[in-house]
Amino acid sequence: MESLLINRLATLSHPQRMGVFRLLMRRCPDDVPAGEIADALGLKASTASVYLSALTQAGLISQRREGTRLYYSVSLEAAREVVSGLFFDCCSGRADLCPPEFSDFLSHINAVKGDKYNVLFMCTGNSARSIMAETILRDTVGDRFRAYSAGTDPRSVLNPVAVELLTSKGHDVSHLRSKNIEEFQRADAPRMDFVFTVCDRAANEDCPTWPGHPVSGHWGVPDPARVEGPDAEKMCAFQQTYGALHNRIMAFSALSFEALDRGSLQTQIDKIGSETVKQE
Repeated sequence: MESLLINRLATLSHPQRMGVFRLLMRRCPDDVPAGEIADALGLKASTASVYLSALTQAGLISQRREGTRLYYSVSLEAAREVVSGLFFDCCSGRADLCPPEFSDFLSHINAVKGDKYNVLFMCTGNSARSIMAETILRDTVGDRFRAYSAGTDPRSVLNPVAVELLTSKGHDVSHLRSKNIEEFQRADAPRMDFVFTVCDRAANEDCPTWPGHPVSGHWGVPDPARVEGPDAEKMCAFQQTYGALHNRIMAFSALSFEALDRGSLQTQIDKIGSETVKQE
């Protein structure tokens, strides 16, 4: 067991291999195409293949073939074995020797009783999908949640079709704007309880660690702004995106946060993100 731990740590000691592993951790439990991994990390296909092979051989990730395409996903069991190996071997199982936030991280999410949970939705441009998610959460269950959204590369203006759709459904759009995630990583920013990515590109990017270690999830939905054709087809795509986000948010808001520990809560959030939702 010790030799396996050493082998896995040696595999992860390479910066680019660690980069691949971290990307797949962020996308967990998704299966990610090899080509998307290479593109996200700026790697040649042959180089990415070498790194993926090394991580697969170490048992840190798993491979699945679908036709001519290879998909990869992180092995949570292996990741847990690495962490537990370090904890029990190096710290002798003593929680007092590990960072104080480690034990807190495994418990229930920490929100002041009676207070609202802070939820941040992220995508690349923060002009459509994350804006819609922020608005839906705010206007449907705003009594329990504070909704925010931001982009890793925000647009200067909101998508006009998204704004039109939200307005047609009776939402107030007067205060909406595109925001950079840096706005929510400042010392005076509200501390997030949940952070959700709603596009694959944002999920693939290596963002700084969030203060307080919020529960995260990837709820990727296709970009409706990429749909071309008549205005009716474009509006239909935005309607489908709105419906998918609405159903996921309703499923999320129905969870019993007080009764679930972080592990159980994470499982439920991942399930919501991976299920094919019925769109309104």
